[in-house]
This record gives sequence, structure tokens and C-alpha cells, in this order.
Amino acid sequence: MYHGLRALITAGGPVLGLLAAVSIYSLAVIWERRNFFAKNAFLAGDLAREVIKLLKDGEPRKAAELCRRSKSAAGDVLLKAMEPGAARAEKREYCSKAIEWHSFALHKRLTLLATVGSTSPFIGLFGTVLGVMRAFRDLAAYSGAGPSVVAAGIAEALVNTAAGLFVAIPAIFAYNYFISRANGFVREMEWACEEIAALPPPGEEEEDFSPQPKARRVAAE
Repeated sequence: MYHGLRALITAGGPVLGLLAAVSIYSLAVIWERRNFFAKNAFLAGDLAREVIKLLKDGEPRKAAELCRRSKSAAGDVLLKAMEPGAARAEKREYCSKAIEWHSFALHKRLTLLATVGSTSPFIGLFGTVLGVMRAFRDLAAYSGAGPSVVAAGIAEALVNTAAGLFVAIPAIFAYNYFISRANGFVREMEWACEEIAALPPPGEEEEDFSPQPKARRVAAE
């Protein structure tokens, strides 16, 4: 197996080395983004629902403490929505800016994954062309020889084609997945901010719309 792998790497040539370096970089970015999303976006909806529940139960301090303990992008956005003393319009503005900022952080390096996914097959194709050219060159140099003459060139072409696809597929999959989760984070935070902004401030009594004066009603009761 070791000799087979060594022969495969040798057949790929310098293009395979380039694809291997790109693959390692791509996997490192995917791992870093996965950890970042796990901390800041994966549980954003659950945190938002828990905070809204606490606010409806009249526990704004517990809701704020829960957001602070999360140390996440979702917690920061929800704290902006609970800004004490701010009007509803101001809270919406704070939330909008916070969501925009954290959305930018979530999209960071995703363009690199898209670039890797779109260019790796072409790098592999370049290696394929080099391999085919090598095969024809060897065939011309040893005219009349058997198929073994062109075997090295054909192997280089096929290995690089497969390697280009092997690098591109995980990068494209990860890019689409992270984009979907980032967009989901934005939608969940926009919904949560609207829900929180619509809640009455803590301790605020409902406005009395009855035409009968309150003192008269109390006396009547």
C-alpha cells in the first residue's frame, strides 16, 4: 500500500502537490469556521426563545445574564434588543447594526472556500493537460513502443483530475452549509429583536383605555 501511495503521489507531479496544499488550507478554514459557528450561531434560535420566555415572565435580569454567559454573537444582539431606557426604534437600530456586524464575522473566510471550490477542478484540469502532453511526448519519443510508454502521462492526468474534484467537493459543501447557517442566524435574530422590541418595558403597566376614571372604578369595586 505504501508503494502504491508513493507511486500515486509521484504520478501526480507538482500539480498534485499544489492541490494537496490547497486541500490542507481548505480543511483548516472549514474547521475554524465550524468552531466559530458552533459558538456563535448554531444555538442562536434556542437562546432567543429562552430569553423571550424570561422577558415575558418578567425576568429581564435573568435574561440579560443568560445572554452574557453565552458569550456569543446571539447573546450580544439580544442584549442590544434589551437596552434599558431605549425606545423601540432605538432598539431596532441597535439590533440592526449588531446583526450586520456579526453577519460580517460569520461570512468571514467563506469567500476563500468558494474560491477553492471553484478553482480546484481547473487546477486538476491543468494537471490533466500536462499529463496528456507528457503521454504524447513519450509516445513520439518511443514510436512503436507499447502502452507502457504512455502509462506515466495518463496516470498523471487521471490522478490530478480526481484530486481536483476531491479538493473542490468538501469546500463547496462547507461553503453552502455555512452560508445557509449564517442566513439563518440573521433571520432568527431579526425575529427575536422584533419580538423583544414589541414587549412592554419591565414594570410598565398597561394603559387604561376605560372612559371611567380609575379611582371611581376602585370605589365602585
